[in-house]
Formats: sequence, structure tokens, C-alpha cells
Amino acid sequence: RQSSNQPTGPRAGPEPMNRGLPEGVEYIPTRKKGKNPMKPVGVAWYTLYARTRLGYLFYQRQLKKAQERYPRGHSISQPCCFPGVKILPIPVLSSNYSYLIIDTGSSRAAVVDPSDPLAVEAAIEEEGVTLEAIFCTHKHWDHSGGNAVLRQRHSSCKVYGSALDTIPELTNPLADRETVSVGCLTFEALATPGHTVGHMAYVLDGGPFGGPPCLFSGDLLFLAGCGELFEGSPETMLASLDVAMSLGEDTLLWPGHEYALECLTFASLLELDNPALDQKLQWATQQRQEKRSTCPSTLGEEQTYNPFLRTHQPELQAALGMQQGTREDPDTFRARVLKEVRRRKDLYKAT
Repeated sequence: RQSSNQPTGPRAGPEPMNRGLPEGVEYIPTRKKGKNPMKPVGVAWYTLYARTRLGYLFYQRQLKKAQERYPRGHSISQPCCFPGVKILPIPVLSSNYSYLIIDTGSSRAAVVDPSDPLAVEAAIEEEGVTLEAIFCTHKHWDHSGGNAVLRQRHSSCKVYGSALDTIPELTNPLADRETVSVGCLTFEALATPGHTVGHMAYVLDGGPFGGPPCLFSGDLLFLAGCGELFEGSPETMLASLDVAMSLGEDTLLWPGHEYALECLTFASLLELDNPALDQKLQWATQQRQEKRSTCPSTLGEEQTYNPFLRTHQPELQAALGMQQGTREDPDTFRARVLKEVRRRKDLYKAT
């Protein structure tokens, strides 16, 4: 693909409105006040964060604070390797993950959501690889804030993402289902709006290496959770989650944040009798007590305890006190269930 003439520098441009969006994608510029990692929250704050330079300055402040508080990262992570591929989770900021994905045969690499360019650059140098691609899931600074610095250091590196999001340094806008090769690695871009209008997830094809598919989900999907609906309707988010779940149960889930313990605790308050959930919560509690990463999980696992993926389950519907209308479309009902789960999660405060 040809590079676009995106302006350089870490700045956010005007937001796209409904014009030009894919069918079924709804732009929602406002939201109710609720719990969110980007505190304080609210319509005015989100607008400032996502659309102005103040958001970038806030990101820089948070980055500096996190580097001081977590000089070695917020979690202890382990690389995942299968023949020809190495996936290195890089804990950044206070809860984010960037991922360095390496074609070990050619030492070519891609990074997903380089929030902290210094941490990512340190990993690149330690691994002795050439950075060829930045895959950005969405525009929020805690996922895109390092693009400019890395592009300065790696001038031939391309930045991929959706043109519907104002992604810093974007050189190669991607369409839904478009593929990109980095060495022998093949990534597929999936349009997954809901958190933002241009949110994309990326799937690494593990087949040629004897491994499973790997989903780098950004803020679409977390272990036992999903992203907030800043710029999409419940129907839009449900469709995006269904796209992710179509990848297969063995798919490894590499989320954009370490939210496992909070999300699992919340889920346990919804489904009081779910052995798979109880077991995962016990495991995650132990992991987090030792400051160990909970990544990855599998999509098969997620279906057993993630309430945002269980909108079709009678157990969850009953726990929420919800019933499908006599003539109600099943997906319409599932979207209502998702909306209610999201509402409760936004109000939930972890103890």
C-alpha cells in the first residue's frame, strides 16, 4: 500500500463523525461518567484527552510517573516462543502492554502499541532486531504515544492502523481484513470499532510456524473484560467481539492492559456459581500477588468466564434479571445484555 500524507508529530486531529464510517458503526461523542483508567472521566475529559494536545501532555505526565514507580515495568512477563516466532510482552505505563513480535529467522520485528518508546527501544536493542512495523490498535495516547519517537529512531519503520482514528505518524492506513508481512510473519488487521471508531485488532498467523493464531486485541478485549464504549454502541461492540471470537478457541489473547484481577473479581460478582471463573480468579490472584503477568489466555478460556463474551448464556442473563422479548432478535437481546454488563462494570470499583 502507498503511504498516506499524514502530518508528523504527536498530535490528534479532528474526530471523524458518522460520515464515511462503515455500516453499523455509530460515533458517540459523549458518555456517562463511570470508572475508567483515564481518570478523571466524563465527556469533557475524554474530549480533551482524545482530541487535543492536552491529552498528549497528560500521557507524558503519566509516562514519567510510571517510569519512576515501575522502573522495571508493572509486571513480570515471559516471552512466548514457537519455532520461528518470539512474542515479547513489554509492561508499560501503569497497566498497559506493548508487544514486540520477532521473526527469529530474519531478526525482523513489529511492535504493537508502543506506549513507552524507551522501554520498547530497550527491548529492540536487547533482542538485536530491526523494527519494520508499528501496529497501532487505536489513537489513545496510552497506545500510540510512542509512535513518533520510534519513527525518528527507525526511519524506515511503517506505522499501520485505521484511517478512522487520528493515529500519530500513521503511514499505512489499513482496511478490514488487510494483511501485512514482516519478514516471514503475516498479520491480519480486523476492524473492531466500539472503544473508538477506528479501533483495530491484529492477528498473527501462527500456522506456518506450528503455533496458534495470536490476537493482539488492544482495548477490544481483556482477560475477563472488554474496553469501554467511548465511541460505539453496544451493538457495534457486540459485533466486534463476535469477530474476535470467530478466530477459534485455541487463539492466544494478548490484551492491551493488565486488568485480569479486577475484571475477574467483577465477573465473580455476576456469576456466583461458575467453577471456571473461580479457578481463573484464584490463579490470577496468585499471579498478581507475585506481580506476574496474566497474559496470554485463550479465546476458548475466555468464553467460560468473560461476561462480555457470555451474553448468550442463560446463566448470565438470569443473574442480570434479563429475559429476551417474545419477538426480540437474539443479537438485539445480546446487545442489551452487553450494555447492562458494561453499565455495571463502569460503576464497579475494585476493592
